[in-house]
Amino acid sequence: MHIPDGFVSGPVNAAGYLVSAGVAGLALARANKSLEDHQVPLLGVTAAFVFAAQMVNFPVAAGTSGHFLGALLAAVLLGPLNACLVMAVVLTIQCLLFADGGLTALGVNVFNMGIVGGGLAYMVFAAIRRVLPKTTWCFLFSAGVAAWISVVAGSAACAIELAVSGTVPMRIALPAMAGVHALIGIGEVIVTIGTLSAVLASRPDLVQAWSGVTGIAVASEAKA
Repeated sequence: MHIPDGFVSGPVNAAGYLVSAGVAGLALARANKSLEDHQVPLLGVTAAFVFAAQMVNFPVAAGTSGHFLGALLAAVLLGPLNACLVMAVVLTIQCLLFADGGLTALGVNVFNMGIVGGGLAYMVFAAIRRVLPKTTWCFLFSAGVAAWISVVAGSAACAIELAVSGTVPMRIALPAMAGVHALIGIGEVIVTIGTLSAVLASRPDLVQAWSGVTGIAVASEAKA
């Protein structure tokens, strides 16, 4: 999903930088005011985890491979704006140090994976949570569905940008990108649910989206 240099047109890149820089700036300003002391280390740990997890690729099909995105996980742990900030930092480091995604395309990559993959998918997560019982299992189910959508929606945004830029026709780009990432999203669901389950079992207070949920499988509640 990391778009290299030269694949997206100048106007699309400019729009990506404008939107991504605006959201990242807002996220940074909000973080300085709203992050509590115990959340600051968590933001750094989450960024490090996402960065390391994205470096591990797994086979998908027909010679293709995928990797963990982590945007929805970060949004559930830290909130959607902080997740965008985490993804912006991770993608910038990958771009500058590992040439993973082009510098001119950094804005659209942050938009696809941070804003769409984190912010938009978090809205889906929140919407599902509102209609389901407030239990641990429903919380994890909501996160799993949103995690899958984060990958597919991010890949769809990438396909649209490539089509608008004239790189690949929409009829080819969208089915190809969405189809492969629908499979990659399964891995995203597994890692997201597994990580959230572990955190909820030991430190549910670290999960920002956990507020108001009564669990049935959290260790601390089981002991009570």
